[in-house]
Amino acid sequence: MSTEEHQIEFNEVTAKLPENLHPFIVKQPYSEYTAQNQAVWRYVMRLNVDYLKKVAHESYIEGLGLTGITVDEIPHMEGMNRILKDIGWAAVAVDGFIPPNAFMEFQAHNVLVISSEIRTIDHIGYTPAPDIIHEAAGHAPIIANPEYAEYLRRFGELGSKAISSPDDDLIYEAIRKLSILKENPNSTQQEIDQATKEVEEVQNNVQELSEMAKIRNLHWWTVEYGLIGSLENPKIYGAGLLSSIEESKDCLSDVVQKRPYTIEAAEVSFDITAAQPHLYVTPDFAHLSYVLEKFANKMAVRTGGLSSIEKLVKSTKMGTAELSTGIQISGVFTRVIAFEGAPIYLQTTGATALASQGRELIGHGTHQHPDGFGSPVGKLEGTNLAIEDMSPRDLEAYGIVEGKQVALNFEGGVCVQGRIVTGKRDIRGKIQLITFRECRVTYQDEVLFDPSWGVYDMAVGKSVVSAFAGPADDKSFKNIH
Repeated sequence: MSTEEHQIEFNEVTAKLPENLHPFIVKQPYSEYTAQNQAVWRYVMRLNVDYLKKVAHESYIEGLGLTGITVDEIPHMEGMNRILKDIGWAAVAVDGFIPPNAFMEFQAHNVLVISSEIRTIDHIGYTPAPDIIHEAAGHAPIIANPEYAEYLRRFGELGSKAISSPDDDLIYEAIRKLSILKENPNSTQQEIDQATKEVEEVQNNVQELSEMAKIRNLHWWTVEYGLIGSLENPKIYGAGLLSSIEESKDCLSDVVQKRPYTIEAAEVSFDITAAQPHLYVTPDFAHLSYVLEKFANKMAVRTGGLSSIEKLVKSTKMGTAELSTGIQISGVFTRVIAFEGAPIYLQTTGATALASQGRELIGHGTHQHPDGFGSPVGKLEGTNLAIEDMSPRDLEAYGIVEGKQVALNFEGGVCVQGRIVTGKRDIRGKIQLITFRECRVTYQDEVLFDPSWGVYDMAVGKSVVSAFAGPADDKSFKNIH
């Protein structure tokens, strides 16, 4: 950790955060809050709390007391954490926007990300930029409800596995720029107009929503801008509404259309810089989890197959593919060869690590695979029995024995020829990895691995059962986000 991190008070929840998230955490600059900052907090909170007593979900007012938030002053992060740990949560200060996958990963570890910034007096009613009123007074109180808190944690867990696309990065940066400009009192209208145009352009250029884009839509329409109860008389629980004087009043009027919350909300994008023309109403918190699980069943982390690897390739970011034996390949996937609708060869470029059950395999970190990793997937030609399902007698019959020269012809045309050195098995005795020397791997007339490149490690698996963003083992890589 850096010197600054040593000054941060970690509690039993934040102490368990993976190290790749530590760089986002900052020391809350409490002494830098001005008298005007404190006045803005008091003004917004007094107006909001008085009004929200009538229109917010009952968990909100109860949660204010349970999370250590008062009307009188901007909360101290350390003080909040001493109280939040009693309900199994924590909060950390960050400097404004952070990448979506990192945000979700914090949430998966029961940690709220709270911007240390506070809105200016010019944007006292609403700010598009992250600020402590939105995140401390909006998000924190509602997690005192155990059912909602579990939904939030589960959302983070799934969201951190959602595969993004390059479009998501462009949209994130464009919205970040526009939000900062809108909050900055020194910004010119010309700068704001230009940034608004850039946001519209990148959003209009999106051809297909990624998993990350869809799950962010669900997050927006529930965690940020959700209503609960009946369509005719809903209550507020979304943090964006709970922290906005203007929108908390407007959202319940007939001006804003109310829609039943369903999985279709994943396809509906939003504008972070403007008031929302419609909102979604969930009948109860249990329904939120029902919709989330329905969406998760369509994610690559659960479906696997060719489409899941194609998503990883398209993302151009680090991801993990898990094969049917449980072996996990983590890296930047750059190619997949397919046959009859199934992946038959996977290829990463650059630093790659192999793992099983989320733990790096000894001797198979990025130091062993610094330049990428490629492996066939599937069954051998002429047999219905996959290598992973072969008995010792079957393995001997196919020549898959240590010290022997072998030619393994896979369905679809990938051929592995070399001398077997050793293999790795999991705790159940299932073969996950076979190591070759003097090995050549080909696909039709193309050489995928040449003997001069050294030792060849072949992952074993008849299918891809899962694919997700990020590494299998956080400790395998630095600078994940």
